[in-house]
Amino acid sequence: MPSAANRALRRTGPAEQAYELKDLVVDYAKQETVQPLRNLGRYFGYGLAGAASLGAGVIFLLLALLRGLQRLQFLNDVRRPEATSFTWAPYLIVMVVGVGVAYGFLRTLIKLSKKGQR
Repeated sequence: MPSAANRALRRTGPAEQAYELKDLVVDYAKQETVQPLRNLGRYFGYGLAGAASLGAGVIFLLLALLRGLQRLQFLNDVRRPEATSFTWAPYLIVMVVGVGVAYGFLRTLIKLSKKGQR
């Protein structure tokens, strides 16, 4: 009858150790590559959702500003034909504000990008 030590030696022979080593390396490679890629995908998804929400919010705020400026009486007094009508002014103001907001976002992005490179 074989002893417990002989059975342990047979189970841990060179072939079995090679299979165990292969399994260990494969599991380690999955742990170090697949899991970080999954986390990166999750962060990318959250970032994309946040960017879309922020973009939609900025667009709605600019539309609200345009609508508010169009309601101002002194810009749109069409009842007096002799007065100069500034119906184009709300569009120009909203465009300038939109370009300013985009410039602010890009400036912040560039600043953060340079900070990360240091």
